[in-house]
Amino acid sequence: MASFVCAVLVLCMVVVPSLATDYTIGDTSGWTMGLDYSTWTAGKTFKVGDNLVFNYGGGHTVDEVSASDYNTCTVGNGITSDSSGATTIALKTAGTHYFICGVVGHCGSGMKLAVTVKAAGSSTETSATPSSGTSTPATSTTSPSGSNTTIYKPSSNYPESASGILSPFIAIVVTLVSFCAMIFSL
Repeated sequence: MASFVCAVLVLCMVVVPSLATDYTIGDTSGWTMGLDYSTWTAGKTFKVGDNLVFNYGGGHTVDEVSASDYNTCTVGNGITSDSSGATTIALKTAGTHYFICGVVGHCGSGMKLAVTVKAAGSSTETSATPSSGTSTPATSTTSPSGSNTTIYKPSSNYPESASGILSPFIAIVVTLVSFCAMIFSL
């Protein structure tokens, strides 16, 4: 009986990671000029553990860039870059991640994507943190009715590097292994 319970638990440990979602950027159109990727991301919830799959033809790249380089379409400063035609990016940290095509002019033609990633198991959206790690100051905007509104954007509670944080999946695995060890020692 104990070995059956452990076998079920091990099976669950194999199935749980498969709950991650692979998002094919641009769906059947892929990573190309002329698409509005902000519309494509609307209604999607990206979580730590999910993957972004970029499919594209020659003459394009997938560059992960800073918020500043994303906003100005600055090429050549990429954090990472790939031009293989099939790029998969694992979303490992919460926050906003920025991607552009590193070919001059392509970002300005729409090949730019920003995704906000939630922590695994999170039920609320995370806020973007500038790459310097400082919080975003309050900004004032004028609404269509003419009233002035102040918007506060708090900094993310997630560290720049979450390597010191035990993921929920690892915690479950450790608990299940301990449980199996306890059953077999009885």
